[in-house]
Amino acid sequence: MNENNPDELRERLERLREEHREMDKTVEELESAPVPDLLQIRRLKKRKLALKDEIRTLSAMALPDIIA
Repeated sequence: MNENNPDELRERLERLREEHREMDKTVEELESAPVPDLLQIRRLKKRKLALKDEIRTLSAMALPDIIA
């Protein structure tokens, strides 16, 4: 990915956000199971946090700082 291309950056952000939403649904489904797989849930939550961090980083790159 070319970090200087705003279109590519927006596309990457949207893919990451969609992946985060899907992971959220999966975690909810696993948590509502009669016998939840706690290890799998923990792994997914860690991955969700990593995605959130990446989304924040890319969002910061997409919105340049405006110094007043």
